[in-house]
Amino acid sequence: MTAITVHLPANSYDVVIASGSLAQMGDRLKSVLTGDRLLLVSNPTVFDHYGSQAIAALRQAGFTVATCILPDGEAYKTLGSIQTIYDAALAHQLERSSAMVSLGGGVIGDMTGFAAATWLRGIRFVQIPTSLLAMVDASVGGKTGVNHPQGKNLIGAFHQPRHVVIDPQVLRTLPVREFRAGMAEVIKYGIIWDADLFEQLEAAPSLQPDMPAELLQTILLRSCQAKADVVSKDEKESGLRAILNYGHTIGHAVESLTGYRSVNHGEAVAIGMVAAGAIAAEMGYWDGAIAARQTRLIERAGLPTALPDLNIDAILDALKADKKVKQGQVRFVLPKALGAATLVNQVPEAIIRRVLKKAVDV
Repeated sequence: MTAITVHLPANSYDVVIASGSLAQMGDRLKSVLTGDRLLLVSNPTVFDHYGSQAIAALRQAGFTVATCILPDGEAYKTLGSIQTIYDAALAHQLERSSAMVSLGGGVIGDMTGFAAATWLRGIRFVQIPTSLLAMVDASVGGKTGVNHPQGKNLIGAFHQPRHVVIDPQVLRTLPVREFRAGMAEVIKYGIIWDADLFEQLEAAPSLQPDMPAELLQTILLRSCQAKADVVSKDEKESGLRAILNYGHTIGHAVESLTGYRSVNHGEAVAIGMVAAGAIAAEMGYWDGAIAARQTRLIERAGLPTALPDLNIDAILDALKADKKVKQGQVRFVLPKALGAATLVNQVPEAIIRRVLKKAVDV
């Protein structure tokens, strides 16, 4: 078992990475939660695989467990789904000592966290991520929320989990496409924070689900540690934490314009990283040869590197609706070298347009 602590001024918590931890989490959660009434939130696919196991572990530790099953997919990351969670919380009489437990990927985790942040003005919640993307990114850091029709994650709150349980064994049932989506966030950490991780990925014989177990453990450990390091230094994104948005500015626009259906989050981030890398090269922040290494690694992970056939003006309009816009300026995270990135407030629209035109997959 490996435990990584997210150190915060208040409510620090552990991220536990261990095979078999899903079946053994009851006693661990008993030590970090004060009440015994839980609402388990999941989607049908994940719940069919792991719901019974999770409920059994929780009940064995003395918890009373109710469930709320939401439709699967980013398209359902809405206030309507939050209302469904509220209805379940009310029906099962969740109190301020109660907690919500997320069993699923990033969408379920974000919604469960937001519902917990706002139910009775805030109750505890626990993350049990079941996708690679959620394990290395969404489950750690306390960003919660839902999408607005005009943009991704525009409605939300910072609300840290009390505990995160990562069981690599659940990845055995994860579809290949979803595993690859998670690799986009792993590569992101190599670019913005951990150059050694990037080089390990370059040297790896495979970046697919058949990778050696030791490499998967390294990926989980190094990615969660990178996220914990950044969040511990800047919990609510007043500065440093913004670098975690690398690839997400254009990525979020792609997700929104494709209706959250044809391009998943990891694929959109991969496309966004390639575009941001090209912008950084044009503006002289890093060398074009390193940008090419980034693109090759993304391709090896089985991820797209070109934009879908979208209208460039529509992309630029979507960028202006991004939640990271400041005083009307679209802000980009741009890499300076492997393992280092910076936030740039003024990227000329002409450069963005030129890079996007080169990147469109026609």
